[in-house]
Parts: sequence; structure tokens; C-alpha cells
Amino acid sequence: MTKIVGYARVSTADQHLDLQRTALLDAGAIRVFEDQGVSGTRTSRPGLEAALDYLRSGDILAVWRLDRLGRGTVHTLTLINDLANRGVGFKSITEGLDTTTATGKAMLGIVAIFAELERDVMIERTKAGLSVARALGRTGGRPPALDARKTKLAQQMYDSGDHTVAEIADTLKVGRATVYRNLHRN
Repeated sequence: MTKIVGYARVSTADQHLDLQRTALLDAGAIRVFEDQGVSGTRTSRPGLEAALDYLRSGDILAVWRLDRLGRGTVHTLTLINDLANRGVGFKSITEGLDTTTATGKAMLGIVAIFAELERDVMIERTKAGLSVARALGRTGGRPPALDARKTKLAQQMYDSGDHTVAEIADTLKVGRATVYRNLHRN
């Protein structure tokens, strides 16, 4: 008997799986495996690995969208090919893909390429935006834990030989690694 097994994934902890889970259950999934806060580019995903272990020949792995399975074309197609070699079908609800049909197999390759294209374009836009911000003098990230005055003080305390790095860190209310990182910077 064919069983539909669902897999849902979101990339960040503040995203929700509810939409995917509901769609998979509505599509007939008897069980839904999940990964929360896991990028689709990672090959090691506990929920996906559990789903793959659970599947048997004749079953179907279903996802809400193809990009939930993976972002890289090669990885996604390899994974679906491995499923086919095990006698497991694949369905993507949103795209209407179904590898148990000839048309579904052909469309799968096209959709996977566009999923990767979408990700690559997003990366290009992010890099371009960061480049423009840098050109305008803006930098990202956290402000340094030690400003120039505190760095100079840390160096003076260290050079005096009267203070350990731990004491310097306590005095400046930073970690020892921060002190080490900032010593001899000038």
C-alpha cells in the first residue's frame, strides 16, 4: 500500500511550519518529518534523514515546495534519483510535480534549476547591497567590544606586567579572547 510521507523545513527558528504541515496532511501524508532552523543547502538535516530512513519502496515523499527539499540543483536531483532507485516516488504540492508520472519527471529538472537560480539571484542581490553599503561607509556586524581608548588601556596594563589577561578582561568587562585579539593591534 502506498504511503505518503511529508517533509517540511524552514530556514530560521522564527519561521513557522504550520502552512507546510497542513498542506502535507491535506495531501494525504500519514506522517510529517520536520527541520526547523536548517538551511536547504545543508546536506545533513535530522528531519530529512529520519524521513528517508522511514520511507519504503512504494512510498511517496511529499514536500510543500521543491525548495523545501533542497536549494542546490545537483543535491536535489541526486536525492530524488536516490529515492527513485529505492522505488520511492516524489511529489511537490505547490509545483504539482509527481515523479510517478513521465511529465512529472521531466518538469522536475526544470523546476530544480529555477529553485537554484532563485537562490543565486538572492545571494547576488545581498552581495550587491552590502557592496553599496560599504561604498557609502556603512559596515555591518557588532560594534567592537573595545574601542581605541580601552584597547590602549588593555595594552598598557598588559605591558606593565602587573596584570594578568584575566584581570584585564574583568576590569574592562570583556572576555579574555577579546583582550588577546586586541593586544598589539597598533
